Amino acid sequence: MKYAIQVNAGPFYSQAAHTAYQFIKAALDKDHEIVRVFFYHDGVHNGVRHVLPAEDRHLIPAWSALAGDYGLDLVLCISAGQRRGLLPSDETAPTDRDAAVVADGFRVGGLGQWVEACLKADRVLVFGD
Repeated sequence: MKYAIQVNAGPFYSQAAHTAYQFIKAALDKDHEIVRVFFYHDGVHNGVRHVLPAEDRHLIPAWSALAGDYGLDLVLCISAGQRRGLLPSDETAPTDRDAAVVADGFRVGGLGQWVEACLKADRVLVFGD
């Protein structure tokens, strides 16, 4: 089974991002394919490099490790990141400056990557509002 996953919740505000992470790990362990994980709305906070969590659960390095271990495509929505002040807003295309903000294993992209993932997937799952 091929899954496209959208994560709309930040790593510290709800259980949704952690649930998405656990689902992806379980799916990969059962040899399912994750076409892409797209971080949208507050979900873009999952891929910010220099965030210090206020609690024990620190998902950002866990996402980075998962991407490295399985070659996952983790995409942060550029528009959502710009609206939240996380990504530079003076240019429309991802730049090298974004690399200073984006955690390892993530990349910046747009809604086109999400649409493409949905077209390739057998199932689409959304975690968070």
